[in-house]
Amino acid sequence: MGASKHLSNDLKTKIIQHHGLGEGYKKLSQRFKLSVSTVRNIVRNWKTTGTVLVKARSGRPRKISERQRRRMVRTVTVNPQTSSKDLQHQLAADGVTVHRSTIQRTLHKEMLYGRVMRKKPFLCTRHKRGRLRYAKAHLDKPASFWNKVLWTDETKIELFGHNQGRYAWRKKNTAFQEKHLLPTVKFGGGSIMLWGCVSSAGTGNLVKVEGRMDSSQYQQILENNVQESVTKLKLRRGWIFQQDNDPKHCSKSTKAFMQRNKYNILEWPSQSPDLNIIENVWCALKRAVHARKPSNLTELEMICREEWSKIPPTRIQTLRSRITE
Repeated sequence: MGASKHLSNDLKTKIIQHHGLGEGYKKLSQRFKLSVSTVRNIVRNWKTTGTVLVKARSGRPRKISERQRRRMVRTVTVNPQTSSKDLQHQLAADGVTVHRSTIQRTLHKEMLYGRVMRKKPFLCTRHKRGRLRYAKAHLDKPASFWNKVLWTDETKIELFGHNQGRYAWRKKNTAFQEKHLLPTVKFGGGSIMLWGCVSSAGTGNLVKVEGRMDSSQYQQILENNVQESVTKLKLRRGWIFQQDNDPKHCSKSTKAFMQRNKYNILEWPSQSPDLNIIENVWCALKRAVHARKPSNLTELEMICREEWSKIPPTRIQTLRSRITE
């Protein structure tokens, strides 16, 4: 039967037709240049099933029973962080030994796939209420409102940051070639803290924060850079200042400073960095900076300024437009 299953159905049909006309196995084998056993198997299969088609076989019985499959699906649905190794141990307790790839294939058939978990700020009930209140208050704000916002934030950029790739294509025994190594130094090689601002018109000033920033230094940065950035970005009267709820941003002295300088503050919900479009700009900046592989902190700062100035206004406008979608 092994050879006959690879023959075309048309050829098998012709063999059956000639056999029906009285030709024997030997004559058929000579006519169609097949072995006698192959011809015999084709005829026997036709007599038994009434067709020349090879029926689908059931294959090897599944090692994971239907009940165990349902339990696996239930387990990962309740606890999505369950690993395939955990499920492997669970099955082993039932006396079933399978490879982890078998478990993964079983879950794939249920449209369940292992993926890297997305990160987001931890939100308690108070935070959720604040975000909902913010969303309702700004849901119908026109694009002209968001065009007046000056988005601000601070970020840390490491010399050998996490933005670099962690994978490299290489051949066997080449792991320690320099191009395949990820450079590491104690404490990450150092980092710089930056304050920056953007609006729909483009990027404003970018400032290196010296040491640990407190309320006084924060106010000094605002005094030296906010109005200059507003002028550079041609923000009209009634422009809006955005900042998060960091303690130094909300201290009594900072609030007094902003009151004196008549800042129009955008109400901001706690634990909401994902609502600030400058976070996406920081991400793009870090990718561009680490692609240039700075070798020291001075070079890191210089490259940050260069790449910051290259960010096109269209990128920020695209981010801003998503707010109003």
